[in-house]
Amino acid sequence: MTSLEQLQSSSPRIAAESEGIGIDELRLAGRNHALPLEALRYDVTPAGLHYLLIHYDIPYVEQESFRLRVEGSTSLELDLADLRARPRVTLPVTFECAGNGRARMAPRPVSQPWLDEAVGTGEWTGTPLAPLLREAGIPESGREVVFTGLDHGMEFGWEMDYARALPVEECLREEVLLAYEMNGSPLLPQHGAPLRLVVPGWYGMTQVKWLREIRVVDHVFDGFHNAHAYRLKQEATDVGEPVTRIAPRALMVPPGFPDFMSRTRVVDRGPQVLTGRAWSGWGPVERVEVSADGGSTWSPAELDPPVGRWAWRGWRWTWDAEPGTYELCVRAADAAGNEQPVDAAWNRQGMSGTSVQRVPVVVR
Repeated sequence: MTSLEQLQSSSPRIAAESEGIGIDELRLAGRNHALPLEALRYDVTPAGLHYLLIHYDIPYVEQESFRLRVEGSTSLELDLADLRARPRVTLPVTFECAGNGRARMAPRPVSQPWLDEAVGTGEWTGTPLAPLLREAGIPESGREVVFTGLDHGMEFGWEMDYARALPVEECLREEVLLAYEMNGSPLLPQHGAPLRLVVPGWYGMTQVKWLREIRVVDHVFDGFHNAHAYRLKQEATDVGEPVTRIAPRALMVPPGFPDFMSRTRVVDRGPQVLTGRAWSGWGPVERVEVSADGGSTWSPAELDPPVGRWAWRGWRWTWDAEPGTYELCVRAADAAGNEQPVDAAWNRQGMSGTSVQRVPVVVR
C-alpha cells in the first residue's frame, strides 16, 4: 500500500445509514470491556471493572528480564527493582477512552463501539517521570518524548509497536508517573504489566501500557497514533486537531433495576436519589446538572468532595418520581469554562463523543 493510500484509509470506515454493528466491532467489544455503570458507586474502580482498550495483543512479559530503556543526552537501562527503589507516589487518576461515545455518533465511525462507559478511576503507584528524564539528560534541542510499548500490530496498512509522544514540558509535570501498581497491587497483564505511563488529565491513548522505551527527540513525532489516529477530522485526508485532555463528562448510576435486553430501568414512585460521577482533564468539575425530561429542563446537583485532583467527583440529586416514562440525562462543566454539550460534534474517528448520557426509566 502506498503512503497516499495509507493516509486515505487512516480513519475508520463510516457506517452506512441503518447499518448495524458488525462482527469485527463485536469482536473488538468482546476484548475491550466497559465499566458497568453500577460500578460508578466506587471511589476507586476495582481493577476488574475498570474499562480496557487493548489495540493489539496483550504481551507476555517476563518481569525478571524486563528492562526499560531511557534515551536522552545519555542512555539509561532500568529493571523493575531499579524503578521501585526510586521515589514512590500514589495518585487516584480517572482514565477515559478518547473514543467513548463513538457508537452513538451518526453516521457511526466503524471501530471499537463504545457507548458511555469507557472510563474508570485507578489508584496508580509508581515513580515520577521528570527526575528520570533529567537524569538521562534532556538536550536543548529536545522537543518531544516518545513512549513505546511492547504491543505490536497493524492498523490501516501500517505495522508498528504502539507509541505515543508528548511535548517535553508536559512530561516534566510532577504528577506524570511510571506506574507499576494499580489499587495497591502489581499491575495486571491487561492493565500494562509490568510498567505503564500515567499522564493525569489526558485521554487513555496517552497512558502507554507495557512500556519498554522512552526517547527524547528533536522533532514532532510522526508515528501513526500521533500523526494520523486520535485526531479530530471531518475527512480521512484532513490533518485534524490532536486529541489531548479529557473533556468534561458526567455519568449516573442507573436507578432501580434493568430490563435484560433494553436496559430500560424500572423504579417505584417517590423520592429517588440519583448519584454518579463527573470529571474533566482541563480543570476541577464545578457544576453538574440533571434532567428528568430528556434535556428540556435542568436542575443543579449537589457535589461531593473530589476523590483527587485528577480523579472524578461524586454528585447526587433527588428526583420526585411520578408514574410514567422518562429519560434521565446528566451533564458537567469544569472550572476552566468547558461545558459538556447535549450533543457532541461529529468527527470521522469518533473522538471525544461527550453527548449527554440518556437513561430510559419507567416509574411504576
